[in-house]
Amino acid sequence: MTDEFTGRTALVTGGASGIGLAVAHRLAAGGAAVVVADRNAEAVAAAAAALAATGARSHALTVDVTDPGQVEHAVHTALEVFGALQLAVNCAGVAGRTALTGDLSPEEWRRVVDTNLTGVFNSLRYEIPALLAAGGGAIVNMASVLGTKGFLGSSAYTAAKHAVIGLTRTAAIEYAARNVRINAVGPGFVDTPMIAGAGAGVRNMLASLHPAGRLGTPEEVAELTAFLLSDRASFLHGGLYPVDGGYGAR
Repeated sequence: MTDEFTGRTALVTGGASGIGLAVAHRLAAGGAAVVVADRNAEAVAAAAAALAATGARSHALTVDVTDPGQVEHAVHTALEVFGALQLAVNCAGVAGRTALTGDLSPEEWRRVVDTNLTGVFNSLRYEIPALLAAGGGAIVNMASVLGTKGFLGSSAYTAAKHAVIGLTRTAAIEYAARNVRINAVGPGFVDTPMIAGAGAGVRNMLASLHPAGRLGTPEEVAELTAFLLSDRASFLHGGLYPVDGGYGAR
């Protein structure tokens, strides 16, 4: 355990599983108080309990990031429980059904874009004023290596992740001079419950797309995320930082 985030509070959306859960644990290990937000009430309660068992200060919230009111409540709760908000990681996301663009229903499109893109906007909309009130801080938006590439059968997901990168860059420009740093992380395919449920054949195929020859781990993404939130990254604004086993170099 380190003290790089001691005295700071972090809000992690999508924090009950996968990358978000690993990020929550990494920030807690660095001394942060962590508000874990996720739409799965049972999973988010278990995540906060696991953090508390390590001695970390944590708080669980059931939040659907597509609802601005719920996101606003989450930020206000962080302020009420821990006094301020200096760090935020916007991890909440869904993959959606694999389908060709012409076969994707408007409802399926909206579900993916509303969560993966509008959910990030909703989060920034309330996180940024809280960080400004605290005197500054840092935000990481979870994009994807598919934010710079196309991928067969994933038009809604890739479109949303491309847009998250543009949103990140614009917001970073707007707030850099006010001591708020905003960056994006671009994971390759990571060994999370989302991919585990796809079966061994799909997992092996996805692993083979990376020059490293394997899937990433949530902890590897969390480590880069923690660096971007830390004072070590004090001159980094508006970047997309891949952690993708070489996928983007192909």
